[in-house]
Amino acid sequence: MDNKPSIVFMGTPAFAVASLSALLAAKMNVVGVVTAPDKPGGRGMQLQQSAVKQFAITHNLPLLQPEKLKSPEFFEALSAWKPDLQVVVAFRMLPEKIWSFPPMGTLNVHGSLLPQYRGAAPINWAIMNGEKETGVTTFQLQHAIDTGDILLQDRIAISENMTAGELHDTMMEVGAHLLVKTLNGMINNSISSVPQSETDSGVEIKHAPKIFTKDCEINWELSVEKIHNHIRGLAPFPGAITKVDGKIVKLYSTNIVHETPNELPGTFVTDGNTFAKFACKNGYLNINDIQWEGKKRMPIADFLRGYRKPS
Repeated sequence: MDNKPSIVFMGTPAFAVASLSALLAAKMNVVGVVTAPDKPGGRGMQLQQSAVKQFAITHNLPLLQPEKLKSPEFFEALSAWKPDLQVVVAFRMLPEKIWSFPPMGTLNVHGSLLPQYRGAAPINWAIMNGEKETGVTTFQLQHAIDTGDILLQDRIAISENMTAGELHDTMMEVGAHLLVKTLNGMINNSISSVPQSETDSGVEIKHAPKIFTKDCEINWELSVEKIHNHIRGLAPFPGAITKVDGKIVKLYSTNIVHETPNELPGTFVTDGNTFAKFACKNGYLNINDIQWEGKKRMPIADFLRGYRKPS
């Protein structure tokens, strides 16, 4: 297929589908796809196929779903495809034997401007930390996670009320475009890699570890701005957690009100009809939607229709 390398694509969620679709649209030589095994989910806990698997089947792409990435059987099957290059988008951490064996190595698409926000949740942490800008990086895999030489980057502005879900959707398309641009540059020898050590001199490196339940809990002693960022950085998943009348709720969308509060930080304030908000130490947060534990997410107007303040 011209001078285009044979590519094995590795990915699992919908975020990765955009990149795989872009490779096919650009007539890249995708010889196989690797994705996660089917997992139980949904009603009845029936086996669910990953978004990447569904796309691969629809487009008649050869498919592997290894349980263990270190198994000899997986390496043998992968090697049979004879890839010149592997592309990884939102997949598992690869053993060195897997990422190092193709002649052109393994290329990763990461949702930040590396070396900033290395780790599992770069989209969430960028918003939670109040960043005004983030981006996408293509880089070559090395042993330490997210530390490989940078190939290309593209920047994305983060607006004041953008949620992690909205940034995810934007980044999905930007990343797909950047991946194709990177591969064309590699094919044409028009780009060269840059070690991350040359880009992080004197700069504080922020990290993006996996998010756990404790990271979702709202600290009402922080500023209204930081709490607003925390909530939108966790929306729509996994959701920021607090309590109303002793019951756990999740918050997804808020607006800052710059008024001096009369209540203690964390106090739930409502007229029971038209508005609901939380007091912070330097303002209020209007609540746009909310979710009782075990219930569905709902607009605040629907919540208030059924809400009865304890006497």
